[in-house]
Amino acid sequence: MAEPMLIEVELPESLEALHLPFGVNQRLQNLLDRQDRGDDLSADERREAEGLVDLAELLSLLRLRARRIARAAKG
Repeated sequence: MAEPMLIEVELPESLEALHLPFGVNQRLQNLLDRQDRGDDLSADERREAEGLVDLAELLSLLRLRARRIARAAKG
């Protein structure tokens, strides 16, 4: 069973900075577009796309939690 872990992360000034860089996002969109068209992705490309989706989801989660903390700090 997974155990909880506390990780301290220094957040950038702007929460909007918590996103995939432009080129990385373009690569992910290209892979997803190819997959949607029915093109076969290699095993490496599938793993790459899955990893990028996981990273994008993690960044979104961090952004949401940072917003919640910021709201709570304002009172």
